[in-house]
Amino acid sequence: MISPANRINPDPTWPAISFEDRIATAAFHVHHNAHIVVDSAVCADCSTRECVVACPAKLFVPTSDGGILFNYEQCFECGTCYLVCNREGAITWNYPEGGHGVVFKRT
Repeated sequence: MISPANRINPDPTWPAISFEDRIATAAFHVHHNAHIVVDSAVCADCSTRECVVACPAKLFVPTSDGGILFNYEQCFECGTCYLVCNREGAITWNYPEGGHGVVFKRT
């Protein structure tokens, strides 16, 4: 748990809240088509696996055959995976279909 002194609160009209508490307010409206597709064949040659480390939701899972499994259902849509990936074509990132994706509630 983050101590109150370590919480970032750039907008004083919003209450200071830890990352864990904020994520607890998220709801996911999952579409049957994934908005992010990972090409495991491209990922097999990657030695850094930056997506695994960088994803704040921990949705990238290395597989025993050297590929990557991506669990899009609880994605925060932050785009971090797309930004840190160093393999062209490994990640195809789009916003979810209208009415789907993550929804954050103000607490």
